[in-house]
Amino acid sequence: MRTAFIESLSQAASENPDIWLLCGDLGYSVLEPFAAKFPERYLNVGVAEQNMAGIAAGIALSGKTVFIYSIGNFPTLRCLEQLRNDVCYHGADVKIVAVGAGYAYGSQGYTHHALEDAGIMSMLPGIEVFVPCDPAEVRAATRLIAASGKPSYLRLSRQGEPNLGAVVTDLRKPRILREGRDIVILASGPIASRALDAAGKLAGRGCHIGVVSVSCLKPLDEAAIRDAVRSASLVVTLEEHILRGGLFSLVAGVFAADAKRPPVMGLGIPEQGGKTSSAGSREALLDAAGLSVETIVARIEQSLAKR
Repeated sequence: MRTAFIESLSQAASENPDIWLLCGDLGYSVLEPFAAKFPERYLNVGVAEQNMAGIAAGIALSGKTVFIYSIGNFPTLRCLEQLRNDVCYHGADVKIVAVGAGYAYGSQGYTHHALEDAGIMSMLPGIEVFVPCDPAEVRAATRLIAASGKPSYLRLSRQGEPNLGAVVTDLRKPRILREGRDIVILASGPIASRALDAAGKLAGRGCHIGVVSVSCLKPLDEAAIRDAVRSASLVVTLEEHILRGGLFSLVAGVFAADAKRPPVMGLGIPEQGGKTSSAGSREALLDAAGLSVETIVARIEQSLAKR
């Protein structure tokens, strides 16, 4: 995903001389192509994310388009006040790019686990939020936000994710990864690959199950969500994020006022309570969070059995 991002950004910067990139002293082996090609529009501000956000806002308010880049929680939570006050309340053309979504930096512990970021970013005024599932969606998202003129949040993983579906035609709309009507899994981010694996297992047991990537969380295309699940007897949301403020909250909100609505089951990272700390590979942490393919299948089957 990181390579897809920097290739797309470099292409956009070749076409638009107003595009800048700021980083918080990381991105080594990833950002060098941009820095070498556009040295006058690249700044490493050091481990100083609040300064990075403030500098980006100032450059943007002088008429530029500024991308800021760092690991999960650092360009979001650490500089939240600057993002709110300097970027969003000024409508500054700043793009926050966080690499290491969810448990992508699993071995680094909770300081590097980005589990609440999408929800918190979604609460900021005027910002658009994108959680792509594969490199194809990353390229589409980078091109889209580079030209949007609005504050944006782009959440990337770093695990060498494969492409999961066909060409992206409109990133703002849900993208069908697998056709199916009876059960529909709405997934955001690379965990969509586990949704596809689970759907394959359930299909072998007679379920007609679809998988849809929802990469644009804000603004959420509610009409397209309704269309994607219009015949489903069960809607499942799957995300590498806590349920509060994430995809589940958004989808549940779409149907909350309907007299007749499909049941919506949320699968995500459980919220932690008390003093907790865990570290390990992304795969191990997802499995421990109840998001292994086998557990996803079991939870869907349990839900169906209750009906």
